[in-house]
Amino acid sequence: MKSKKLHRDKVNITTLGCSKNMVDSEVLSGQLIANGIDVVHESVKPNYNISIINTCGFIDKAKEESVNTILEHVALKEEGYLDKVYVTGCLSERYKDDLEQEIEGVDAWFGTMELPNILKAFNADYKTELVGERFLSTPSHYAYLKISEGCNRTCSFCAIPLMRGKHVSKPEEEILEEARGLVKKGVKEIMLIAQELTYYGLDLYKKRTLPELLEKLSAIEGVEWIRLHYAYPHKFPLEVIEVMKAKANICNYLDMPLQHVSDNMLTAMKRQITRNEMMELIRDIRAILPEICLRTTLIVGFPGETREDIEVLKNFLEEIRFDRVGVFTYSHEEGTSGYTLEDTLTQEEKEARAQEIMDVQQEISLEKNQEKVGQTLNVLIDKKEAGRFIGRTEFDSVEVDNEVIINTKKRLKPGDMVKVLITKAFDYDLEGELV
Repeated sequence: MKSKKLHRDKVNITTLGCSKNMVDSEVLSGQLIANGIDVVHESVKPNYNISIINTCGFIDKAKEESVNTILEHVALKEEGYLDKVYVTGCLSERYKDDLEQEIEGVDAWFGTMELPNILKAFNADYKTELVGERFLSTPSHYAYLKISEGCNRTCSFCAIPLMRGKHVSKPEEEILEEARGLVKKGVKEIMLIAQELTYYGLDLYKKRTLPELLEKLSAIEGVEWIRLHYAYPHKFPLEVIEVMKAKANICNYLDMPLQHVSDNMLTAMKRQITRNEMMELIRDIRAILPEICLRTTLIVGFPGETREDIEVLKNFLEEIRFDRVGVFTYSHEEGTSGYTLEDTLTQEEKEARAQEIMDVQQEISLEKNQEKVGQTLNVLIDKKEAGRFIGRTEFDSVEVDNEVIINTKKRLKPGDMVKVLITKAFDYDLEGELV
């Protein structure tokens, strides 16, 4: 048991799920700190007495991880190591009533939009003057910047609107002010995130204004890289690519989840786009900016998916040759229109199909990496590991994409931007020497 009561409360925030959750945790941290409360993020030391778990409720594996984390912290409380356990985030938003019935020991449950209520649990006030201010949990040279919340799409597999609500754009000046604040903290790479980037501005300004926002962000002194995550392909504004081409500090990188490419599956998933329209869009993007790195995410195993659908998907990948691909297996989600459909494949069959897709992409990834051997690329240093420095090119986002391994005796530090001659290529990584 805990032998001594802490003289002062210290809060540990555990963040599960996506980068949007991470930003929420960082904002919460900033508010608590401004109210005089000590905060740590995912501390490995038992140096805190209050736990806040920011949960994910996206797919089965994420929900299972969230529940297990809650149970672990409740057990620590029962053993006397913690005084309070609070739960927030998407899982809590979606299943609060059920969770309250099933899990005892949690002091309070909060949804995704209940930051002021969380603060009240600490007798703290929401400080409006801190809008845009937050305590970064990422290394100081990069940060995520959320430009909108929620989503108006009605994809049949997705529960995000149930947990995050309708699309709400953040006012442009708030985004710019937040970006300026991040640069003052030493951030060099700003990763724009939203459930649907290209919808930005429609609710506030009655038109899609992502291109204008990018123009203004790129003009902020000190912003070296701007990276775009999660663009919806339907009615994609090609002006975004024109701005990307014109501005050197906007990475030639676009994360555009397609989810599938078979017309049968696209219709069933309610994606509002066809295979041919996707093909045309990608060709248009590459016509404007041939060197762009395109990342996509796919879902296999949706109800009714056939072998023919998988072959269509594999052929599409071989023809289009995405630079980066991630694959999820379909998960039945309550409240979505897909939930009423019969799950026609076992989990083993879904995983086998996912592996088929990744086998195709692995070959493409190796070939694309081999094309970079002999090139000199700008690399942002992220860390030192096993005596070698690890960084990324503008074509790679944090954690999900390729890394560049650099062997050098020169002393580098995270956030350094260096030129690297690529000497070796692997399936998903590169190796090189400082120039």
